[in-house]
Amino acid sequence: MKADTVQAPPADPVCTPGASGVAAAGPVSLAVSRVARLHRIAAGKLLKGLGLYPGQEFVMMHLWEAGAVRQSELIKAVELDPSTVTKMLQRLEQAGHVRRRPDPADRRAVLVEASAASCGLLTQVERAWGELETHTLAGLDDTERADLARLLAKVETNLCRETEDCPERKGRGA
Repeated sequence: MKADTVQAPPADPVCTPGASGVAAAGPVSLAVSRVARLHRIAAGKLLKGLGLYPGQEFVMMHLWEAGAVRQSELIKAVELDPSTVTKMLQRLEQAGHVRRRPDPADRRAVLVEASAASCGLLTQVERAWGELETHTLAGLDDTERADLARLLAKVETNLCRETEDCPERKGRGA
């Protein structure tokens, strides 16, 4: 037979938030965080079907648009940790989507470029992003979609002002 166990009463919290809770201090920030998390999950599901991990599509998008770039430039462009980008490139190279080679202008540097074999992936990523856009904006009319894009651009501008290393905004409205 099991011995009777006595459970201790729940401990009092160390800190007690105000009556409406911490999230009430930033309801929009909470909503943006939740939407960003769900969007990333949805994107991950679509990308998994293409053999990609979340974030790899941004590496490929940059390479498809920019052509061959130094690995150091790619790291800055995708705003990820160098070790994360290195691991992504290893996986993408093994899958045949990218190619790395010494930079002829500086043999210490490495150039990264999309392979010709990745052109089929480009079409699949475009299709996946279109599907993600459709799911994300379902139920919004054209005016609401335009308003959302405009408001998110303003939010992005506000957040950029608060960061020391704000990403370039080329190709995006402010």
